[in-house]
Amino acid sequence: MLWGMIITIVMTPRLQEMAGWIERETGARAKPYVDTGPLLERPLAQRAGLGWQGKSTILIHKDFGPWLLLGEIVTTLALEADAGGADHCGSCTRCVDVCPTGAITAPYQLDARRCISYLTIELKGSIPEELRPLIGDHVYGCDECLDVCPWNRFARRASEERFEARGTWDLQELLRLTPKGFRERFRGSPVLRVKRRGLLRNVCVVLGNIGTEEDLPALRTALGDEEELVREHAAWAVARIEGRISRLLKGAGSPNTESA
Repeated sequence: MLWGMIITIVMTPRLQEMAGWIERETGARAKPYVDTGPLLERPLAQRAGLGWQGKSTILIHKDFGPWLLLGEIVTTLALEADAGGADHCGSCTRCVDVCPTGAITAPYQLDARRCISYLTIELKGSIPEELRPLIGDHVYGCDECLDVCPWNRFARRASEERFEARGTWDLQELLRLTPKGFRERFRGSPVLRVKRRGLLRNVCVVLGNIGTEEDLPALRTALGDEEELVREHAAWAVARIEGRISRLLKGAGSPNTESA
């Protein structure tokens, strides 16, 4: 299940219930946020003692690692301040080293313009050509820096079943989605944020990186898509796959120098 749906059906109602309890019991005002307001969640969470911002800038908890969903309640209730979270990254640079696009330019520094999550979700236009090969097989977002964090070894599986990831995507099928089909397929999902043209743009980039001859018919159909953004990235993907096929054919036809 996608995070946006989890936020909507799991976290938001629980925070609303807590905010309501605060207002009823104390008379203070309370408003919950779960990725829905202009709050710098991770610095606030660190100040609240929930962990520390790692070298990837992601919040890390000693008991749960970096795989966290943050929610907040903004309230007028006077509360005693907690001690801020101490940094426990030490000399580790795994997240810096693994970033596919080099978006983590230095420890604790992120160039969001190179981040795959930004490029595949927030960016509305064309993905820069020099970054497309670095996106690899990431269709929507990227979790590389979370995956390699050593603090994951302390993490425990969540008891909430709805936090479990489910299903995979057929990229050719996604390329065939009509505007209506896209809306129906991703109703209630955060994928709607990127719109159909953004998702199909991402699919084309991924197929350009890992696609085979079998993917060419779907991509060639996408060359006639109603969206210019999709057509542009489909053309790039077709050229990439055809280039790989051409190089393989040339390699197969050349003399085998090892056996000569």
